[in-house]
This record gives sequence, structure tokens and C-alpha cells, in this order.
Amino acid sequence: MEVKIGVQHAPREIVLESDLSAEELESIVAAALSGTAPLLSLTDTKGRKVLVPSDRLSYVDLGEPSTRKVGFGAL
Repeated sequence: MEVKIGVQHAPREIVLESDLSAEELESIVAAALSGTAPLLSLTDTKGRKVLVPSDRLSYVDLGEPSTRKVGFGAL
């Protein structure tokens, strides 16, 4: 699942691929936004960990990964 995280006062968003389901990701984000977790902590498919302070979250976009089209085809 593709996750895009917007951080306040940062010019770019954080984009990562996660093996978690949408429901699991939503519960982790909800815990961070409710104040029960001081950090939003996610691990991507390559094992890299992303930590964002909960009070700096601007938005979190959960979506399916887009498939790249390769080769020539009819438009």
C-alpha cells in the first residue's frame, strides 16, 4: 500500500510503500493523531523506518500503488 505523509513546514511529502493493510495503517495514524502515540512510526517494504512527530502531521494519504506502464500501446 502506498502511503503519502504531509509534514508541516516541509516542502515535500514523504512517500513509502508498506506491507500493512489499510485498516492497520488507519489505526496507527489514528493513534498518532489522537495523542496516544507521540510519533507516527511506519516501516516500508525495504525495512526503512519513518518517524514523524504527531503534532507535525499535516495529512496522510493511503492508496493503492500505481502500476507503471512499460512499452508501447494504443492511447
